[in-house]
Amino acid sequence: MLLVIDVGNTNITLGVFEKEELKATFRMTTQQSRTSDEYGILMCSMLECRGIPKGNIKDVIISSVVPDVMHSLSSAIIKYFNTKPLHVGPGSKTGIRISAVNPKEIGADRIVDAVAAYDIYGGPVLVLDFGTATTYDLITEDGSFIAGITSPGIGISAKALWQDAAKLPKIAIEKPDSILAKETITSMQAGLVYGYIGQVEYIITKVKEESGIKNLKVVATGGLGKIIADETKMIDVYDTQLTLEGLRIIFEKTKKSRG
Repeated sequence: MLLVIDVGNTNITLGVFEKEELKATFRMTTQQSRTSDEYGILMCSMLECRGIPKGNIKDVIISSVVPDVMHSLSSAIIKYFNTKPLHVGPGSKTGIRISAVNPKEIGADRIVDAVAAYDIYGGPVLVLDFGTATTYDLITEDGSFIAGITSPGIGISAKALWQDAAKLPKIAIEKPDSILAKETITSMQAGLVYGYIGQVEYIITKVKEESGIKNLKVVATGGLGKIIADETKMIDVYDTQLTLEGLRIIFEKTKKSRG
């Protein structure tokens, strides 16, 4: 079995694959202060709770945008699973080309999402990831990663409201029944959700306009993305497991290239 791990700024998401079948998924908060033993025991406990013995894990691949956790996490993989993890980065086989001024600036998570979207849905494709930040990445028909846009995530936007405005309360991020809000909480929800839908639709429109790509498929993933995807016809596919699938695909491509 293959264990795939995506380390994000807010959460660490894990998946277990048996060949191409995703057997289980897990999530834990990203805490930089965990030791290798804490990571190891947490992961083993999660697997055991799903009926997956840790001995069944033969390979591990990790993508990360949080360098500070990597030493402890990698050590935990070696210590508890007796295998050296593959890290997404230089040398990984992705099947796409990064056409950027500095390719090393492109986060591993964005590369993984791009690989999955291109491999599963084909190109040209615009990949949206609703994470701590919301990213929009454009991959052409021939597999070139040619542009990326980054905006504050809807969670960050929500926190800015209640942390920086003394009289505004902390709220659940959900779409109210009407944009015509009549009290504080639904007023904030309306501004957040409807405003974010507007942002998403405008950026997608501008990407299509400036790229000149008319047959662009739009694929979204990540956390709160479903709230937005359900409210706009401009997102063609919402795929909750896109990042995990991308990790599996990169692992298989890299393994094959190494014989």
